[in-house]
Amino acid sequence: MRKTTLSIFLAISLFGCAKKLDDSHFLDAGISIQLADFRKEQISDIHYQLDFSLPEKLEDPIPSNLNLELNLSRIDQPLILDFNEKSSHLLSLKVNGMDSEIHHEQEHLIISSDLLKEGANQIEIEFLAGELSLNRNQDFLYTLLVPDRASTLFPCFDQPNLKANYSLTLTTPEDWKVLAGGPEISQENKGEFTKHIFAKSDLMSTYLFSFVAGKFDEAINTETLPQKVLYRETNADKIEESIPEQFKLHQQAVNFLESYTDYPFPFQKIDFATIPIFQYGGMEHVGAIQYRESALFYDENATESELLGRAKLIGHETAHMWFGDLVTMRWFNDVWMKEVFANFMAGKIVNPNFPNINHVLLFLTSNYPSAYAEDRTWGTNPIRQELANLKNAGSLYGNIIYSKAPIMMRQLETTIGEEAFQKGIQEYIRDLANTNADWNDLVTRLDKQSKIDLKKWSEVWVNQSSRPIFEENLQVDENGKITEFSIKQTAEDGTGKIWPQLFEITFLYPEGSKSFAIDIQDQTLEIKEAIGMDQPLAILYNSNGMGYGVFPINEKSIDQLTQFDGEVGRAQTIINLYENTLAGKLSPEKALESFLPALEREENEILFRLISGYTSSIFWDFLNEDQRETMLPVLEKSIWDQLQTTKSANIKKGLYSLYSGIAYNSTGLKKLYQIWDEKLAIPNLKLNQDDYTGLAMKLALFGHPDSETILEKERAKLENPDKIKRFDFLLPSLSQDASVRDSLFVSFKDAKNREKESWVLTACDYINHPLRQAESIKHVPLALDLIQEIQLTGDIFFPKRWAVSTFGQYQDPRAWKEVQAYLERHPELDRNLKNKILQASDNLRRAQDIIKN
Repeated sequence: MRKTTLSIFLAISLFGCAKKLDDSHFLDAGISIQLADFRKEQISDIHYQLDFSLPEKLEDPIPSNLNLELNLSRIDQPLILDFNEKSSHLLSLKVNGMDSEIHHEQEHLIISSDLLKEGANQIEIEFLAGELSLNRNQDFLYTLLVPDRASTLFPCFDQPNLKANYSLTLTTPEDWKVLAGGPEISQENKGEFTKHIFAKSDLMSTYLFSFVAGKFDEAINTETLPQKVLYRETNADKIEESIPEQFKLHQQAVNFLESYTDYPFPFQKIDFATIPIFQYGGMEHVGAIQYRESALFYDENATESELLGRAKLIGHETAHMWFGDLVTMRWFNDVWMKEVFANFMAGKIVNPNFPNINHVLLFLTSNYPSAYAEDRTWGTNPIRQELANLKNAGSLYGNIIYSKAPIMMRQLETTIGEEAFQKGIQEYIRDLANTNADWNDLVTRLDKQSKIDLKKWSEVWVNQSSRPIFEENLQVDENGKITEFSIKQTAEDGTGKIWPQLFEITFLYPEGSKSFAIDIQDQTLEIKEAIGMDQPLAILYNSNGMGYGVFPINEKSIDQLTQFDGEVGRAQTIINLYENTLAGKLSPEKALESFLPALEREENEILFRLISGYTSSIFWDFLNEDQRETMLPVLEKSIWDQLQTTKSANIKKGLYSLYSGIAYNSTGLKKLYQIWDEKLAIPNLKLNQDDYTGLAMKLALFGHPDSETILEKERAKLENPDKIKRFDFLLPSLSQDASVRDSLFVSFKDAKNREKESWVLTACDYINHPLRQAESIKHVPLALDLIQEIQLTGDIFFPKRWAVSTFGQYQDPRAWKEVQAYLERHPELDRNLKNKILQASDNLRRAQDIIKN
């Protein structure tokens, strides 16, 4: 059919109606909130019947058909569907049985009111599937449509509050396995192809529609909760160890959530697929969860932290079945609501299954460092953000949503009580099942259970950004008795914000300790209980890990604080040490001097990994080249000596990870090579093939003279085809020839070369590593220039991660000047994307002062 434009059509249809609407943004690229609000009023009872014919050849297009059934309450306006593809992909259109011309503008398919009727309507569209979010590979593909990418695949109403049912048919090469939101009910043989027919799905938003198809293996669980998994892992040990545990963890998560919410599992099934190149940890598609394969498959050498991480990931995605899939946000400005509950519930789910884990410690170390990493920056944002158009929804995602929001939710639960909190959640789920909600819907229900004004309480926590900086006022008399003790909070961003919160302060004495419960509701709080007490040796602020902010620290007390008996208190000390270092109150050298003995003493794996991560960050991000050269022999020897001790296998794995990440001097390089060559064994440390592959790449990164031979030998060991492809992709980034690395980075200008995002980010990490920055700093302008395009073409986490892996790794003042110049040249930049740039470059910004001083 012929394609036409809309100049006359719009003048009549959009402006000639009796009821004047603000339709000025209806045809904006993306989905404006004005269009979304109108369509919510206009459209209901949506049923997408989709048929995709997947060819065997990667380069061939995908013929597709949509039979769309819906009800319209008004037809004084045209019907606007979203289709973010070329107009040439739309082949034919029928509306209520009548052929129609195709009007496609600004990513929208517009259907004239003349062809519509109030009540039931039917629209038939023949089209070629869009491929931006189809993730096509030679022998498998998968959809990933969050937040607004369904419209890049097929014509639809791509907004979360227009839920629909889906009936899907997939025709695939005959040896492919498939997975989708509805159960597969039949197959038809089509020669070298198979037609897979799925039952009508549950009600869901467009971003939750999905399918996976390709050469996968399959495992089925027929016990209490039937489950199916598609996977491509080929390591027999990992398969045997992991698949039964995956099924068990999903079952345990469902059991907990049914009990906690007092609402049964809401969908027909809970199948999942593990995908080697999946862009992030997991995605909660209804009936067909997708995971990154490496996050779910472990062998017998897995550490407790790795197993716990898998359990939390599965708990997180399963929690989404209730929080996000069953009750969905009205608009993506409240996307944080589904993520906060998924994270918050994941912690509750895994607690009983890991009785040896200190779960308060785990909550602290899992959430606070990553929340601070964004909230301390010039690009911080509130938990709840503004969103005028869904095309920018991807930039809302980040650590504020995933980490600060659970901290807020725990404060809220503690403030109103666990039982009252659970009752409010149960009412929220029951009242709003299969519909949409916003933050006010939840607050209204929790407010019934609370004695405080939750709307006022949540204003600073949810609708405002930044964090408090605490100061102490401690006065003692000539006898060493406390005469005055108070704390004061000031917003880091210089505003007058006050965070009401609960935490503890602990005084440390030679003979013991004394803790005080703190409930600060104003800027200043006097702790009257302390008056008359002896001056303590040290004061541990936030000793129970509940409080949020940067707390005072006395350099003279660091040794006592890092040796505190309580694990949570020790972790809080380490976090606060790091935050005070970045705030310029402690030198990086002093921080490392404190971390090293803490590493030697620590036996808790969770705490050890926290200290190890901060040690690596201080070393690479906040020491200049000369300082690193001075510190490295001490650091290398200290960690190597600990590797020779009788520490636990979990601690040994953490020590090995730290050592292999920093030991680039000749002594370390020799030892790492001997480990890779299996000529040197570390007691109680078991390495698998993935570890050896990673070590070979580290040796190349560190400039080992035989790196080319090492990489050749390492590639020959690989058997899994997906891992071989990844290895080959990364090879140029590991070259000793800077021009080869340069060519790879420049190739990322082509969006096709950025499709395997996790591979691209790893390559960028190698290219822009601190050891190579003198040669790679010339790429900083290109990294910045690509970021707006990456926001449009990449998945939700890619823009921030791209920034972190490129200019975010630098210390050089020239890189910071490039960032500033870019922002000055682009005053029109989407605010959320600007925030991502400022978040990613915060260490670069701080390094200018820290290293100079």
